[in-house]
Amino acid sequence: MPEEAPIRLLVVDDEPSHLESLKTIFEREGYDVRTAASGDEALERFRRNRTDIVLSDLMMPGVGGIDLLRTIKSISPETEFVMMTAFGTVETAVESMKEGAYDFVTKPIKRMNIVKTVRMAAEKQSLIRENAALRAALAGMREQRLIAESPAMRAVIETVRQVAASTATVFLVGDSGTGKEVVARLLHESSPRAKGPFIPINCAALPETILESELFGYEKGAFTGADRRQEGRFERADGGTILLDEVSEMNLKVQAKLLRVIEDGIVERLGGGQPVKVDVRTIAATNRDIEKQVKAGAFREDLYYRLNVVTIRLPPLKNRPEDIPLMAAHFAGTFSARHGKSIDGISPQAMDVVTSYPWPGNVRELQNAVERAVLMCRGRTIAPEDLPPELFEGGAVPDDRNITVPLGTTLQDMEKMVIRETLKRTKGDRTLAARILGIAARTIYRKVPVDGSEESEK
Repeated sequence: MPEEAPIRLLVVDDEPSHLESLKTIFEREGYDVRTAASGDEALERFRRNRTDIVLSDLMMPGVGGIDLLRTIKSISPETEFVMMTAFGTVETAVESMKEGAYDFVTKPIKRMNIVKTVRMAAEKQSLIRENAALRAALAGMREQRLIAESPAMRAVIETVRQVAASTATVFLVGDSGTGKEVVARLLHESSPRAKGPFIPINCAALPETILESELFGYEKGAFTGADRRQEGRFERADGGTILLDEVSEMNLKVQAKLLRVIEDGIVERLGGGQPVKVDVRTIAATNRDIEKQVKAGAFREDLYYRLNVVTIRLPPLKNRPEDIPLMAAHFAGTFSARHGKSIDGISPQAMDVVTSYPWPGNVRELQNAVERAVLMCRGRTIAPEDLPPELFEGGAVPDDRNITVPLGTTLQDMEKMVIRETLKRTKGDRTLAARILGIAARTIYRKVPVDGSEESEK
């Protein structure tokens, strides 16, 4: 396991000698220490680089300890805050704990006391990190769960159930990003081979010369650099399942060897004459029209028939709209756990944008968009402004976006009509309307104020 990063500590005190002394103490304790000589400087530093713990004096000019605590907690609720206070202000320090501080220490500071308090806060942070890592790991395991509420995907699931127990080869056909590998894993996990290995390989990602050796293995001396015998993917998949993703990218020579493996269960390593028997279920996948390739002579017809025993066609995401909100919510939860964020979900306005977008990149594009939104989200709910800008290009409002403008309408009134109509379509969300119109939100407030009064144009 990789070594855990040191706890990041921000020390805030307006007394330079005290600040330097604390910095020295905690650096010797192994913390990654940053310092700030005022509350304002601390906020600036924290916004740039968040820390796990903040150790701050209570009484400081400008932004004091309590205000700093409230702001830090609003930015990063998971950050631990330890307050330092003079004896006469203990009541205020106790009040700080009600605001979310982990603990407080009284001045004059005793090294043993403050080190112990910060160490306990650090242990809590380590537990938070560990829990976040566990949640991320569990989320990663759940990430492959196939969400299928739409009729199109329910039909896919039903086919998987029917053929999972057999040894028949399965051909998965669908656009890039529709979830072919997820379905292949589901087939494997639903089959009697579930305890065996699942070995995927992207045939388009490897050069032809490497693909052959990766699939079938090689003997020592088979080619320059082959200094030992290497098992191929088929041997590693023995007793389990192999997924040949983008199988249509194989050259004819590799196709011929693949056909023998599927028909006879025999693998021949490069440079070797001894056949190797394997027991592997083959699942193939492609995003191309492979029948056209067969007619063009680019793909062997006999191999196509051997692979095409059962065909499962995966629909594009735009053809399964019922699944989009469920998948978006699922990904939000997954990435929130993975990145250690506390996000409760997606706002209705943001979900309207998500469901209106056509998703040409399918599930993979949706996944990436939601992850980006999670990272950009500063609150507990994903808002429209957290979503990627491209989602607003033609998908955020209904298809009927025509506005009838009476002849003689001034440009000024026409502008207000467009703004009002856009606000209707966004259900009053001015930030989203501003994004759609390509203007600043303050322009909408100026042109169409909330109270209904409108400034005259100069």
